[in-house]
Amino acid sequence: MAKEKFVRGKEHLNVGTIGHVDHGKTTLTAAITYVQS
Repeated sequence: MAKEKFVRGKEHLNVGTIGHVDHGKTTLTAAITYVQS
């Protein structure tokens, strides 16, 4: 019995950030993730 092909429904996006502590990296990444979902 063959398995059905898995179809991805969402696009993938890798985000890399460089910056000093407390400069909003997590906030920026969360905002991008929210908009893309």
